[in-house]
Amino acid sequence: MERYERILAIHRVLKSARHPVSLACLLDETGASRATLYRDIAFLRDALGAPLDADGDGRVSYRGDEAERFELPGLWLSPEELHALLATHQLLTRTGPDVLGSALAPLKGRIDALLAQQAGGKRWPMERVRVIATGTRRLDEHAFRTVATAVLERKRLNFDYRARSTDAASKRSVSPQRLTHYRDNWYMDAFDHEREALRSFAVDRISAAHMLATNAHDLPDQELNQHLASSYGIFSGTPKATATVLFSAKAARWVADEHWHSNQQGRFLPDGRYELKLPYSNARELLMDVLRYGADAEVVAPPALRAQIRSLLQLALGAYEH
Repeated sequence: MERYERILAIHRVLKSARHPVSLACLLDETGASRATLYRDIAFLRDALGAPLDADGDGRVSYRGDEAERFELPGLWLSPEELHALLATHQLLTRTGPDVLGSALAPLKGRIDALLAQQAGGKRWPMERVRVIATGTRRLDEHAFRTVATAVLERKRLNFDYRARSTDAASKRSVSPQRLTHYRDNWYMDAFDHEREALRSFAVDRISAAHMLATNAHDLPDQELNQHLASSYGIFSGTPKATATVLFSAKAARWVADEHWHSNQQGRFLPDGRYELKLPYSNARELLMDVLRYGADAEVVAPPALRAQIRSLLQLALGAYEH
């Protein structure tokens, strides 16, 4: 637990307690050491001005009426929490009135109120922080509503699908499992009954969606996580190989701090380069991410992946030879 989380936890416990709270209780709540807890309490009292009292038995509390008026100052959100709130707020803002707008309006209001609370009751200047969407694709509004409803109500779904890679059209009958917002676009993870397998579908490629009265076939969370989250990016399936990518010393300063995959392994080499290992099933998205680093990235293993990216680079170079 980071410091800001411990301060929030201590504040929450003391704010809600009717009687002085023991150090043992706070230690259990924060998971901190005794020395760390003492430092956090001192910071809360001396730096943040909390009305703290301590009795002779090592218990602490907020003082009477002052406890009602005291709130933590400033923005006490982690970077992850702030991004989640802002991304959700801006996603709802971009969601027009025809796409769940009226239903989601109360949620947007709640986010506004939470951000105002974090800003000491003042309006939080949303225009000062941007969450920029890139590569957002246009959705069929009816298809999105139907897919989302089927996922939430746990009903089977029929639809027409046109694969982006081949442009081949097909009719699908699926049991929706999850709706995923990934890299500014929506995907549905579903059990395809004809193929008897889990598949991920880009919602923007779905049309003529029709929700059935039949209940969806639910798969265990463990199976979903293993199939949908074990490989690299949006392409699902059990990992078939592990990619090893070397980044130049210049690029290493960025790559070492980036999250590519939950099971990634990275290390700095003696010459300053950075070695990154990633499990993958379908190489397409991984190769796109590696290629954005240009000459600062080199796929070294496995050989088949190295040959694949070499071919892509040669084809790209060929486009500039005339």
